[in-house]
Amino acid sequence: MTERTARGNATTWGATAWVVGVLVLLVVFPLTARDRLPDRLATHWGASGEPDDSMPLWAATLAPALIWLLIAAAAVLALWRARRSTGTALAAAPAWAGITLGFTGVTLLGAQASIVRANLDRTDWRDAGSVTGWVIATLLGATVVAVAAQWAGRRARLTVPPPSGPAMEIPKGQRFVWLSRTSNRWLHLLAAVTGILTLAATAGAVAGLGGGLEGTVGAASFALATVALLACASVQARVTEKGLEVAFGPLGWPARRWPADTIASAWSEHRTAMQAGGWGYRLSGLGTTVMLRGGECLVIRTAKGKDFAISVDDAERGAALLNSLIGQRAK
Repeated sequence: MTERTARGNATTWGATAWVVGVLVLLVVFPLTARDRLPDRLATHWGASGEPDDSMPLWAATLAPALIWLLIAAAAVLALWRARRSTGTALAAAPAWAGITLGFTGVTLLGAQASIVRANLDRTDWRDAGSVTGWVIATLLGATVVAVAAQWAGRRARLTVPPPSGPAMEIPKGQRFVWLSRTSNRWLHLLAAVTGILTLAATAGAVAGLGGGLEGTVGAASFALATVALLACASVQARVTEKGLEVAFGPLGWPARRWPADTIASAWSEHRTAMQAGGWGYRLSGLGTTVMLRGGECLVIRTAKGKDFAISVDDAERGAALLNSLIGQRAK
C-alpha cells in the first residue's frame, strides 16, 4: 500500500508539473521569437495549404494558454471530486483526465510551435509557410502521449482490497440464476440518429449522389457507429452456477464470460459516469466499467487482480450469489 500511495503521489506531482510546464511553453514559444515575427501571425490554413486567417501576436500567445487553463481546471476538478468521493488520492481518477491532459497538452504545444515556425522571419502573415507536416507529427505524438498517460494512470491506481462482499446460502445441488438488464435511452437515441444518417448516406451512394468512394466510406462509418452505439446502449448480466456472463446490445452479442474459478471476489459499489470516465464501455483507473447509469454497480475482481463493473440493478444479490459460488468452488 505504501508503494502504491507513493506512486500515486508521484503521479499527482507529475501531472502538476505537466500543467505548469505546458502553460509556460505556450507563452514562451512566441515571446522568445517576437523580434522575428510579424505583427499578426497566420493562425489558420485552408484546404489548399495557404494561410487564410490571422491573429495579433498577443492574442496568438494568450489564446492557447487560456484554452489550456480551462481544460486543466476541468481535469483537476474531476480528480478532486473523485478523491472526495472515494477518500483516496487517484483511487478513482477519471481516465479521461490524464488522457485529456496528455493529448491536449501535446496538441496545443505542437500547434503553437507550428504557428511560430510558419511565421518566423516573415514580414506578412500571408507569406507564412505550410504546417501540414507539423500537424500530422503533432497528432501522432499526442496520441502516443495519451496512451502513455492512460498506462501511467492505471499503474498509479491504489489497489485497495475489495470490501467483504455479501453472500447467501445456496442448497447443495440446487440450480439458480440471477438476471439484471440496464439500458441507456440517450445512447439508443444517438444510435437511432446515426442509423438514419446511415440510411441517408447509403441511399445517396446508391443513387450516385454521395461522391463515389467518399459516399461509400461515409455510409460505412455511420453504420459502424450505429452498431457500436447499440452494443454499448444496453447490457445484461447473468449469474449461474457456471459464473458471470455479461452480454451487450439488443441481441446479447458480443458477450464476456468469467467462470467462477477465475473470480476472486464480488461486491456492490456506487459509481458515477465521471468516475468511470464517461458513458458506455470505459477503461479507467477503476478498471473496466460498463456505465449506462450512475448508481449501483456489480463489481468483480478476477484472480489476476483486474476489476470489471456493470451498472445494473440488484447488484448486491448478484454479488452474493457469485461469492457463494466462489466459496463452494474453494471447498
